[in-house]
Parts: sequence; structure tokens; C-alpha cells
Amino acid sequence: MIFRSKAPLRLGLAGGGTDVSPYSDIYGGAILNATVSLYASAHIELLEQPVIELQTLDRNEQELFPRTHELPVNGKLDLLKGVYNRIQKDFGIETTGFRLSTHVDAPAGSGLGTSSTLVVAIIGAFAEMLKLPLGEYDIAHYAYEIERNDLQLAGGKQDQYAATFGGVNFMEFYENDKVIVNPLRIKQEYLNELGNNLLLYFTATSRESATIIKEQQKNVRNQNEQSIEAMHLLKEQARRMKEALLKGRLHEIGEILDYGFQQKRKMAANISNSLMDTIYETAQKAGASGGKISGAGGGGFMIFYCPGNTRFNVMKALEPFGGVFRNYEFTNQGLTTWTAQ
Repeated sequence: MIFRSKAPLRLGLAGGGTDVSPYSDIYGGAILNATVSLYASAHIELLEQPVIELQTLDRNEQELFPRTHELPVNGKLDLLKGVYNRIQKDFGIETTGFRLSTHVDAPAGSGLGTSSTLVVAIIGAFAEMLKLPLGEYDIAHYAYEIERNDLQLAGGKQDQYAATFGGVNFMEFYENDKVIVNPLRIKQEYLNELGNNLLLYFTATSRESATIIKEQQKNVRNQNEQSIEAMHLLKEQARRMKEALLKGRLHEIGEILDYGFQQKRKMAANISNSLMDTIYETAQKAGASGGKISGAGGGGFMIFYCPGNTRFNVMKALEPFGGVFRNYEFTNQGLTTWTAQ
């Protein structure tokens, strides 16, 4: 018997960074994101042997332990171990042994929320196995607690909620870890055009988001006026993006993305770099009306809004940089779990 789950990765379209404490605790944050047809998946297979086997199928990492109530968090497969340790502590896992296998459709550090989405997927597989009575908000908050409190990983709150809920959402973040997810009912024709015009481009680089996020947090604590003002404007960008999508004013999307790109660079150093700037400028010269670096910044995926049929010129112009365009579709479904006999 195998207990399976999958959760979608997300594109952060506006407001990125305002979900990170302490900014969200002090001022309140707002983000607009959309999940896409790239996934993190988890599979738990029961074993007759009293062992715990962990493996990441995409990264070819593996560890084997005698059955125990707590696995060592030591820098290897820590996301898998962190979820197991917390589930074991809170609910208990009464099996002889099991194999936990995971896979993610995008590289770690690529800016699509891979780590948090993977944590959500692993929780989902355990919830399916143990029949845990956890709702969407419960799972998302549980994932956040495991990452930020148990494993002490720096980051925000949007990824866990996007992966759990799925779809296009306007999210609000407040003190005491309060999150409100507002699903947006966007006309299918608007989503079709958005998907046609919005290119997803992997720069063939990845980055350590924690360093950038820690600097962003430090800037807020030190009351860095430029950084805080940029976050205020990014929060307003999320509201502008929501209105444009709901009303079908897609001609404004590129401008709104570009506005956010300029503001986000003021939040912390290394959000952009010379390579990312050159790629962005090249895309604009080829017809993109705006874009952004996905996630915390510093590398990974970029997105470009290409109105009309300019997407083809943009794709050709970016060929020399050696990156890869990824096909995707917007998804409405969040975390999904099932049992295979």
C-alpha cells in the first residue's frame, strides 16, 4: 500500500516579500500568486522491515535509519526529517517501517516555492496514511511551523498556503501568523491570455534564498526607510494586480510587474545581479512589457509578460543566455492525496 500526494508550485505575481516577518507582523502584507502545473510529490510505502528509508528521486539522495521516534536533522534531507519528527511527536506513527520518496518538478532554489511545497506534500502523504483531520489552513500553518520554527529556515508564508489551496489567490498576512486566503474568480479567457503572454524562464542558476530574506528582515528591524517603503509599494502592487486580473485589464500586467521589479530591488542587496539585469533588459527590448525574478531573487526562474505575439521575439532574444523556457498551465487544485493499493 502506498500513500501519495502532490502539491503545485506557484508563480508569485505581486507583493513578494511582504509575507515575511517582521514586516507582515508590523504593517500587514499582501501577495497575489497563482499555482501552475509543476508539482512536488511525496509517496509513503509501508515496509515489513523496522526501518525508515528516505529518498529524493529528483536529487538522488538517500538515507536509511533503524525505526526511531526522531531522525537527526543534520543538513541532509532535513525537510523530510523535519516533517517526520513533527508528525511523530504530535500524532505518532505506528508502523513497522516505511519508505518516504519525494520528487519536485523544479530545482531547489529556483524561486517557485519548491521547499515549502515539498513540505506540504509530505504532510499530505502522512495525513493520508494516518487519516489526520487537517483542513487547508491547518496544513499550511503546520508546514510553516515546521520550516520556520522546527527547522529554523528563513522565509515567508505564501508558499505553504499557495501549495495547499491552489488556484489564483490574493493573500493577506498579519501578526501572530494570521493569514487570509482570498480565492479570485478570474474569467477563463483572462487566464488563457495571461498564460499565453506570461513566459516562465529558468536562468539555469539557483540561489540560497535564506541569505536574501535575512537581509530583508534585518532592514525592517533596523527601520531602513528605503527597504520598508519598497515593501509598502509592493503591497500596493498586489492590489493593483488583483484589480487588473479581475477586470481583464491585461494590458496593464507588464507595467505592474515592471513596477514591482524596480521596487523589489530596493528591499535587499543581491535580489538582482548583472546577469539578471541584462536578461531583463534584453527581454524588454525584444517586446516584453515587464517581468520579475521569481521568489526571493538572486537566480532561479524569471517571468516576462509579452503582449500580442511578442513572446516569440523574446524567446529568440534570450537564446544566447542558455536558459530554458518551461511550459506550464495554471491550476485550480491545491494539495491532493490518495491511496494506491
